[in-house]
Amino acid sequence: MAAISASQVKELRERTGLGMMECKKALTEAGGDIEQAIEDLRKNSGLKAAKKAGRTAAEGAVVTRVAEDGSYGVMVEINSETDFVARDDNFKGFADQVVDALFAAKSDDVAALMAGDMEATREQLVQKIGENISVRRAVVVEAGAGNLVGEYVHGGRIGVLTVLKGANAEVAKDVAMHVAAINPAVALPENMPQEQLDQEKAIILAQPDMAGKPEQIAEKMVQGRLKKYLAENSLTEQPFVKDPNQSVAEYVKSAGGEVVGFTRFEVGEGIEKEEVDFAKEVMEQARRS
Repeated sequence: MAAISASQVKELRERTGLGMMECKKALTEAGGDIEQAIEDLRKNSGLKAAKKAGRTAAEGAVVTRVAEDGSYGVMVEINSETDFVARDDNFKGFADQVVDALFAAKSDDVAALMAGDMEATREQLVQKIGENISVRRAVVVEAGAGNLVGEYVHGGRIGVLTVLKGANAEVAKDVAMHVAAINPAVALPENMPQEQLDQEKAIILAQPDMAGKPEQIAEKMVQGRLKKYLAENSLTEQPFVKDPNQSVAEYVKSAGGEVVGFTRFEVGEGIEKEEVDFAKEVMEQARRS
């Protein structure tokens, strides 16, 4: 029997999207012939997952878990191809398994998690549902001494973990709700990257009303507008969504705390979705038939 090389297994995995052991078994049974192995895999349910593997999975859900004492929290994004599947109980059950496993391990290492039994669970779910499903990313947020982590998930699609110094879990949840709704760029004005400030300054200087202004006046105008920009884009300076008469910082301070930071996930952000022209697709299928 021909020896199966790692490169053969790698190629078959890349072409089918199936697990390493399944690919190795198929190659062994096919005597190392990759094309034969693919043909054999077509005869069982395993290739159904492979056929879906190339599709864009930009829908899905964000799930969170926070320790009872607020000492740390975990947030995970799990993707599916359609929003319909993201509402399926089987998908939700898988999402809960993933976040529970990472929470128990206090880990954001998705690759390590999926290298174990969880990958087999994912493949089984793909078989059952018929869509590509992937665990995209995870984060572990540590509160730190004297701090606590809060959580909020909106509609299963936007998740936020906040870190506050002092205050309580309800306040931390309120701040997380604000972050979900308003999506600030940074937690504190001083957190804004200098590169972003430089870019904003260049935009301000290029505005028509800056033309011909003396240098000192222009600089004062720039600083004033940068201050406004920071206020609009920094969590602590924004009007609190539940009471616009006070800032987020003022709301948290009234509860005896202060904002430390936040992490926000939104389903599909940064994923380039494939635009499908269904009319064109139907016409092409009709021509082929």
